[in-house]
Amino acid sequence: MGVLEKIKEIEEEMARTQKNKATEYHLGLLKAKLARYRAQLLEPTTKSGGAGTGFDVQKSGDARVALIGFPSVGKSTLLSKATHTASEAAAYEFTTLTAIPGVIEYKGARIQLLDLPGIVEGASQGRGRGRQVVSTAKTADLIMIMLDATKSEEQKRLLEIELDAVGIRLNKTKPDVVFKKKTTGGITFNTTVKLTKTDEKTIRTILAGYKLHNCDIMIREDITTDEFIDVLIDVYNKIDSISLEQVDKLARQPHTVVISCEMDLNLDYLIDRIWDELKLVKIYTKKRGAHPDLDDPVCLRKGATIEDVCNGIHRSLATNFRYGLVWVRVLRVASSIQKVSLQHQVADEDVVSIFTK
Repeated sequence: MGVLEKIKEIEEEMARTQKNKATEYHLGLLKAKLARYRAQLLEPTTKSGGAGTGFDVQKSGDARVALIGFPSVGKSTLLSKATHTASEAAAYEFTTLTAIPGVIEYKGARIQLLDLPGIVEGASQGRGRGRQVVSTAKTADLIMIMLDATKSEEQKRLLEIELDAVGIRLNKTKPDVVFKKKTTGGITFNTTVKLTKTDEKTIRTILAGYKLHNCDIMIREDITTDEFIDVLIDVYNKIDSISLEQVDKLARQPHTVVISCEMDLNLDYLIDRIWDELKLVKIYTKKRGAHPDLDDPVCLRKGATIEDVCNGIHRSLATNFRYGLVWVRVLRVASSIQKVSLQHQVADEDVVSIFTK
């Protein structure tokens, strides 16, 4: 039995199984198997990989954004306009045959934008170069689905089905769960809230399904069994080809931006939205006796700590860390200085000095 048949069999069994306290353990085991098989779909069919150009694009910059869409919706044109990177664009389908990276420089951050080849229906099952496209998309911090404003809403539904099939959950908030893998000591499980949608036994079953037998788990939110994260923006291109009423209707949909690459309409707002959705914070560094470096900030995800700042500068800093000083900024003016540890959470535009042993 092939992987696709195994996935179908598990999905059918899950559909037949009633959801209640007595079946939670069994459903958890099925979900772990399903996730494992879906991950196998994204692996090369042979150890040497498929023929042709691969999508091994090195992740660079402070965040990665993946552009996904059907062929000929304007992804290559958007990459060229937003990053000044040459990506072949034409009025026919399948112009882009591999992943083309570009860099958006914005507010001191470098955001990698990936133009992925157009995908077709059935991509998650391997049609076209679908496996490579969705596999690369899973490495992104933000996914932008690019749609043709002149076509029906069916295009959006089909793309969401393909992403969901490989475990990319769209527009879900990241659950407050801390996971730390270790080499020995078994599983340490702690919660700060009452779990009503799953339980420890189910979570341990899923960990076993992934062959994770030594790790620390801290759950600080009432999560469901299969909560994952992936953030998405729907980008409708070619709004210059539809009526103002249609543009207004599309623009009012949640997680949506309307643009025209051809006429350079709303591209600045799209980049603003990318920044907002990525939830990046800028941290300025300060050497002893010097002014803060406001030209080259360390850009991190919201919720980052002083340890993340250290790792963003040089890996040895965290190992030799003694203490840190943080100038908390209010309206761009330093208002107070705090002596902090590695676990201190930083905020946007904090000024940080690191002192080592």
